[in-house]
Amino acid sequence: MTKYIFITGGVVSGLGKGIAAASLGLILKSRGYKVINQKFDPYLNIDPGTMNPIQHGEVFVTDDGAETDLDLGHYERFTDATLSQSSNTTAGRVYLSVLNKEREGGFHGGTVQVIPNITEEILRRMLLSTNETGADVIITEIGGTVGDIESLPFMEAIRQMKYKVGEENCCYIHLTLVPFMKKADELKTKPTQHSVKELQELGIKPDVIMLRTERDIGQTTRERLAAFCNVDSSCVIQNLNAKSIYEVPLQMEKEGLGQAVCKVLGLKECDSQLDDWKKMVDRFNNPKRKVTIALVGKYVALHDAYLSVVESLIHGGIHNEAEVEIDWVDSELLTDDKTTAARLKNADAVIVPGGFGDRGIEGMINTAKYARTKKVPYFGICLGMQILVIEYSRNVLGLAGANSTEMNKETPYPVIDLMPDQNGKILGGTLRLGKYECSVASGSLVEKAYGSKTIWERHRHRYEFNNKFRDDLKNAGLIISGVNPERDLVETCEVPGNPWMVGVQFHPEFKSRPNKAGPLFRDFIAAAIKQAAAKSKN
Repeated sequence: MTKYIFITGGVVSGLGKGIAAASLGLILKSRGYKVINQKFDPYLNIDPGTMNPIQHGEVFVTDDGAETDLDLGHYERFTDATLSQSSNTTAGRVYLSVLNKEREGGFHGGTVQVIPNITEEILRRMLLSTNETGADVIITEIGGTVGDIESLPFMEAIRQMKYKVGEENCCYIHLTLVPFMKKADELKTKPTQHSVKELQELGIKPDVIMLRTERDIGQTTRERLAAFCNVDSSCVIQNLNAKSIYEVPLQMEKEGLGQAVCKVLGLKECDSQLDDWKKMVDRFNNPKRKVTIALVGKYVALHDAYLSVVESLIHGGIHNEAEVEIDWVDSELLTDDKTTAARLKNADAVIVPGGFGDRGIEGMINTAKYARTKKVPYFGICLGMQILVIEYSRNVLGLAGANSTEMNKETPYPVIDLMPDQNGKILGGTLRLGKYECSVASGSLVEKAYGSKTIWERHRHRYEFNNKFRDDLKNAGLIISGVNPERDLVETCEVPGNPWMVGVQFHPEFKSRPNKAGPLFRDFIAAAIKQAAAKSKN
């Protein structure tokens, strides 16, 4: 029988339920169980695809093309699972499904209500991952905070789940904040007590309480909370601040989270196998060198907008035993060549990640020109590849005014343009999404990175390299190193004469792992290390 774990949050938002869920997934997987994580969000958007990254953070994309919450990235990076459309559900998607069924006569004229119709749809979706994967354990994170009005249908659904699959197959984990009052020199447990009380009023008794805290809670505090919240003291788990998110699973295992959950669910207790993870964390904590990467983008006000890119750069650093320092650069401030050179001169390499819209584009083009002319390693992802092509078209091929039709519909040289079958479509769900094949050219930097002539990577974009300019750009020296064989779409470009200047239309950051860095990030950081060594020597 599949076991179900539900993680809720209390007191305040932003406590790290996603990291906690991912950490628990790794802990149980290390014990030999097949684990799948999923996220249920109470907002009414159908998915995060059209949400502003500065408000919501990055959109994570799965192999099958789901645009999902960024926490799914944590799930995949920690457990090395491949998640799917069923792994992220929003209230908007639930209500849309129920209302469509009502319009089609699926309820035979009956009244449609939150209970039972909405909650039954939530339960149905919670069980999808079980049917699709045959997992031993399904870990479900409920977005938001206990007490939020929009979360109530989800809370009711997870309450009902206990009776649907059996009490012995359900575990409820509640993550709360234990604030430290500096003046009183005291940790305060009352917020947690009230949060647990509110959860119990909804009919849910937590089996495990996880406490985010800056100070060790101590055995006395642990036992007091256990008594007030009706849990065993061994099921009160402190979640102290860590140096990095990758240390959290090790801390949680040391605290006894794995044992507590196995006890609640009646899972066979066995030793965790986290040696490889410990070695990775040790490499992260003890780098032998340091590199500075300038991340040039338009969403730098919220670092979570580029979360997977940053984590992948760190993965590349771990592989190369290097500390990666990110220099966050607002592309709108790079107004000309002089300003760009002054701002980027301390960087060992530059990366331009994905994005949408025309804001800050000229600054990104100035960045690509700086990297090309100064022979600084450059990595362009999605929009970053398109920027590479635009800059090369303008300043090497000589096409003054070359641009993407996303930025300038009247450009005389639309080197980046919409695919013919996309004109006139609405924004939501019309991108090229998910996993696609790429055939790689022999001898290219991309082939060297992957060690293969066929690769599969995830995509999220609408505009493409315009094949009308392909021959001209190749004749001008641009290397077309990767092509989608199904539709003959350019996937990767490289600039000769630069030690490492690569643009890719796909998003390799979605498949990078802390103990198995994405090949392009691994080689990009290696190029940055060489650049740093050369600068130091000079």
